[in-house]
This record gives sequence, structure tokens and C-alpha cells, in this order.
Amino acid sequence: MNEIFSLFNDKWALLSAGTKDKHNSMTISWGGMGTLWNKPFVTVYVRPNRHTYSFMNENDYFTVSFYPEEYRNALTLMGSKSGRDIDKDAASGLKVKDLGKAVTYEEAEVTLLCKKIYFQDMNKENMLLDSAKDFYGDEAPHRIFIGEVVETIRR
Repeated sequence: MNEIFSLFNDKWALLSAGTKDKHNSMTISWGGMGTLWNKPFVTVYVRPNRHTYSFMNENDYFTVSFYPEEYRNALTLMGSKSGRDIDKDAASGLKVKDLGKAVTYEEAEVTLLCKKIYFQDMNKENMLLDSAKDFYGDEAPHRIFIGEVVETIRR
């Protein structure tokens, strides 16, 4: 049962938003899955200073994709470099796969195609743990995005 909780934290995932011609992806280790409003959903968190943030705000769909361990270095690059500075797709060696409404990568074991149904900025005043508030310091906290899973794609 605990392995389901390790998908994001230990295995990581790529969050991608945009079209094949204009998109960005980033590695995420925070996320959740469940049911909301009688729909399967994924929740992801993106800081305002991340390049993917604008893509998440501007697009109605996004993907969350999971990869075999052999792609750990590619995911490390996707999370540590900015798409503002480099072509992360080329640098990582991952091959973009166009899903029409969003993108994923050929190497993904599982991709969740999600339609954005809710977003909200985290509010430090509502954080009940001091350690959570301390995590941000003077920086803006994450924006929460919830997406209905409209398709699950398996390799």
C-alpha cells in the first residue's frame, strides 16, 4: 500500500503543459491522486518562479508522467534546469509525444492526461505547521492545480 505514496516522492514524475510546439516540463515530487466531485483527479504544486507555471496557467490540459528508473538522470535535468535557458527536451534525450491537448514523452511508462478543473495559491496564513511556513521564507508559496484525469496512457 505504501508504494502508491512513493510514486511522487521517491519515483518522481514529469509535469508537462503546453503544445508540441510550445511547452515546458518539470520534475515534480509533490502530488496526489484521488476522487473529487465524482471524478478521478491529480493534484500538483508549482511555484510562481518556475517556467512551467505560466504554461499551467495558460493551458487547459496538462500531463503527469512516470518513468522507469533508467531515466532518473533525465528527470534530474528536467527538474534542475530551466526551459527559459535551455532546450530541456534535447538536453534530457527524452522524445516528445504529442497528445493533441498536451504533451508527454515516448519513454513514459504511464501518462495521466488531465483537464485543469481548479487552481488556488497556497496561503501561508493557512499553514498550520511552522516548518511549512519556514519552507518558503519570503518566497511566494506554490499554486495548487487540480486536474481531472481524462485519459491514462500506458506504454
